Amino acid sequence: MSVQHIIAHFDLDSFFVSVEVLKDPSLKGKPVIVGGNSKRGIVAACSYEARKYGIHSAMPSAKAFQLCPHAISIRGSYSDYSRYSRWVTQIIADKAPLFEKASVDEFYLDLTGMDKYFDPLQWTIDLRQKIIDETKLPISFGLASNKMIAKMATDEAKPNGYLHIPFGKEKEFLAPLPVNKIPGVGKQTFEVLKAMGIKTISDIQKFSKEELEERLGKWGIELWNKSLGIHKGKVTSFHEAKSISTESTYMDNATDISFLMSEVVRMSERIAYELRQDEKVAGCVAVKIRYPDFETTSRQTTISYTCADDEIIPVAKELFHKLYKKGMPVRLLGVRLSELTGDSVQTNLFNDVERKVDLYKAIDDVKKRFGKVKLKRASSN
Repeated sequence: MSVQHIIAHFDLDSFFVSVEVLKDPSLKGKPVIVGGNSKRGIVAACSYEARKYGIHSAMPSAKAFQLCPHAISIRGSYSDYSRYSRWVTQIIADKAPLFEKASVDEFYLDLTGMDKYFDPLQWTIDLRQKIIDETKLPISFGLASNKMIAKMATDEAKPNGYLHIPFGKEKEFLAPLPVNKIPGVGKQTFEVLKAMGIKTISDIQKFSKEELEERLGKWGIELWNKSLGIHKGKVTSFHEAKSISTESTYMDNATDISFLMSEVVRMSERIAYELRQDEKVAGCVAVKIRYPDFETTSRQTTISYTCADDEIIPVAKELFHKLYKKGMPVRLLGVRLSELTGDSVQTNLFNDVERKVDLYKAIDDVKKRFGKVKLKRASSN
C-alpha cells in the first residue's frame, strides 16, 4: 500500500518588495521595482501593482520603466532579505519535521504521517499565521499530495492566502488552468501546445500518453503525467547540504603570512566555483586554523547570500586575521561555506551585477574546459 504524501509549499509573497514596504510603509500599494535603475540593470522583483503594467522579474529595467514610467525604483538591500529569510527559516525549522529551503523565499514541508495525530491543514494554517505575526511578512501556501500540486496551489492562492487540494482532487484542480501554469512549460513549449489546440490543462488530459509521446517525445510523457497531477519529486532536507569546504595540511608548518593569505584566496576561489556548479549560494563563511600542537580554532560569520569569489574572499581574509595567532606556524588551514540554498538566480538579480554574472560564467566555462587550476586569481599564486 502506497503512502499518501502531504506536502506544503510556502512562498513569501513578493518577498523583496514586502521587506521594503516594512522598512518604508509609504511604498504600500504603489508600483515598486527592486533592483537596477532606469538606465541599466534588471528587475529583481516588483510589486503586484507594478505587475499590472506587464513588469516581471528578470526584465531589463529600461523596459520596465517604459511600461510604467512612474514606478518607484529601489536598489534593494540583500542583507535585509537574508535576515528576513533566516528568520522565516528558523520559524519553520522549529516546527516542521522535514523541510526544504528552495530559495530565500520559498519552502517545501513534508507533513506525511502527521495526519495520524492532528489536522495537517490546520497545522499549516497556524504555522503561516505564526510567520505573519512574528515577521509581518505576507505568505501564501498550498497543501497537496505532491510538490508540484502544492506549488501550483500556492500560485493560485496568492496574494497572502492558502489553498488545500485534497488527495484525489488533483486532476479536477488542474483542468481549468492555462497549460503554461505547469512548471516547465515555457514560452516556446506554450506556442507548440497552442498550435496543437492545447490551451488548458484539461486539453492535455484529453490526449493519450502515446499521442503526446509521438508528438513531443519524452517531454510528452512528462507533460501527460503532470496534467494528471502525477509528480514524484521528494522534499529534500534543508540540512542535507550543510556546507562545502576545503582544507590543506602542510608537511612543513607554514609561517609566511603572504603564503597563508594566498591559500585563503585559493581555497575560497575553489569552493565558490564548486558552489556555482551546484547552483547554490552560501550565507556563512568560516575559516579553520590548526597549529603544530594540534590546537584547532575556527571562526565564522554570516554574509548576504552569494556564490561570488570577490564577495567571499574578503570575508575569509578578515576571519583569518581575526583568528590567526601572529607569528605562529600553521599546520592546517581550511575555508568552509555553509547555510547553502539553491537561490543563485535570485541573488544575481541584485546590485547591477550582469557583468559579474557574465564574468563568472566565462571563468567557469574556462575552468570546465581546461581544468579548475588553469585559471585563478593572481593573489592565489
